[in-house]
Amino acid sequence: MSPAHSTETAGLNAAKAYFGRRYMLSASHRLHADSLSDEENRIAYGKCNNPHGHGHNYTIEVLTRGPIDPATGMVVNLVDLDREVKARVIHRFDHTNLNSDPLFANRVPTTENLCRTVYDLLADALPAIELEYVRVEETENNFFQYSGN
Repeated sequence: MSPAHSTETAGLNAAKAYFGRRYMLSASHRLHADSLSDEENRIAYGKCNNPHGHGHNYTIEVLTRGPIDPATGMVVNLVDLDREVKARVIHRFDHTNLNSDPLFANRVPTTENLCRTVYDLLADALPAIELEYVRVEETENNFFQYSGN
């Protein structure tokens, strides 16, 4: 192996690359904190405090990072990532009321909390993958991003 080739290979293995993927789900929620009065909830959450709830078509973006595997040429195996996101996030939350999920029993299902919850679910499921962040788009204008501690 030539010195130039070994330096190139070592640099490739040490460098970090990124891979991102987007997923869609539809869910409803009502923003209401039990620790606040009805009036305080109306002031804090406005129309999102509607007793009947409301829904969103969320876009969830997952960004991973890591070295490029010299054997596969990939940062992460897309099939593995899709399997875990679908099993742990999409199947769990798609076409549901987030308020009914046990993970939101003690927290308001704001999109900030949904974003953090998705991050935690994936970080636990994919310990070998470095999760850079999870981003959730709630509307055309509102998005939220969480990158762990």
